[in-house]
Amino acid sequence: MAKSATSPRERYRAQVREEIKERAWEQIATAGASALSLNAIAKQMGMSGPALYRYFAGRDELITELIKDAYRSQADTLKAAVADGPDLATLAHALRRWALDDPQRYFLLHGTPIPGYHAPDETTAIANEVMHLVLDACQEIPATTPPTDFEEHLATSRHWAKDHSAPPQALHRALSTWTRVQGVLSLELAGHFAPMGFDPARLFEAEVESLTTP
Repeated sequence: MAKSATSPRERYRAQVREEIKERAWEQIATAGASALSLNAIAKQMGMSGPALYRYFAGRDELITELIKDAYRSQADTLKAAVADGPDLATLAHALRRWALDDPQRYFLLHGTPIPGYHAPDETTAIANEVMHLVLDACQEIPATTPPTDFEEHLATSRHWAKDHSAPPQALHRALSTWTRVQGVLSLELAGHFAPMGFDPARLFEAEVESLTTP
């Protein structure tokens, strides 16, 4: 008989870790990531603080796991959206739906940095997958003007694009897409458009149309 891939103890440990993360998301939704407390989670779960630390070594390790899960969810969602081929508008709208579905998850990735926390390189590796999707889509939009001074600067300042081969104009469009889309989403999710009397979805659509026009 083939041995189980995981032992009962390993399965139990995985279940407890998932419950801890669920409790952490509840805390973040209530008070923000900076207020995350492992001791409070332990109390909710009927555990002692030291017992919980057997599953996560500290607050930063738990935050890192949440960030990795969020980036993985974002990357998988966007990859599925453009499974039939790169398309910048499709990516932008998929990102908005993902953000609206869980604003606290979005803000953990793209909101105010958590005081005292420094994300390890393993989290940025997943974020790079998302940027590569954006670069792939921007590469599909033809450039109709010569490179600007900024685009010539990007040709030699492309570390953020890692090993992607996108030309300077596509790099510029990708940066503009990321900053403008994230800007509109951040303001919308924070409620800043509410008193202004217009539909944020219409603003988002107008920005995407502008970004996808050659």
